[in-house]
Amino acid sequence: MHRHTVSHVPLIVVDRLVPAQAMCLADELLVNLPQRWSHTAGVARRAADLAAAVDPADRDLLLCAAWLHDIGYAAAARDTGFHALDGARLLRRRGWPVRLCALVAHHSGASFLAAAQGVVGMAEFDDERTAVTDALTCADQTTGVRGEPVFLEDRLAEVLRRHGPSSPHAAAAAGREPYLRSAAGRVQARLLAAATA
Repeated sequence: MHRHTVSHVPLIVVDRLVPAQAMCLADELLVNLPQRWSHTAGVARRAADLAAAVDPADRDLLLCAAWLHDIGYAAAARDTGFHALDGARLLRRRGWPVRLCALVAHHSGASFLAAAQGVVGMAEFDDERTAVTDALTCADQTTGVRGEPVFLEDRLAEVLRRHGPSSPHAAAAAGREPYLRSAAGRVQARLLAAATA
């Protein structure tokens, strides 16, 4: 996938989310984080593969959330140091729809990690826990750090190895890992139902 350099990214066209605009914003913000960009592009590809698990009206929302889920790692987003919340706040400041901001804030069970780190502010955004939330979570948790497809269990193990046994990831694992597995299971069930409909 080619990277695009843009000086100005329009936010919303006729109140409709456009995944290409989300991709351009992610590219702009993650330009100095090539591994994060690779992961993000992989999550977007995976989200496209899982799009049948969500209502057709929500597919662009899913793709936009996939492109933007990790922008909180960018220097321009730094606020609390918790990337999910920082990314959501940046999107809100830039005028993106509230629902998209909330999906970014709560992607991949972020509330479990926020609690383990003592991060406050997550309640600023609703945690909708819908098919879109599940598909975004599944896309993120089945994509490796270089954008490669991975199995969920391998990704969970890799995250714990990378962050260590004393990390917030380890502290949150007892609640977060069952949540992530359940989300992936629901996505697979919806894909099966869509394929047999």
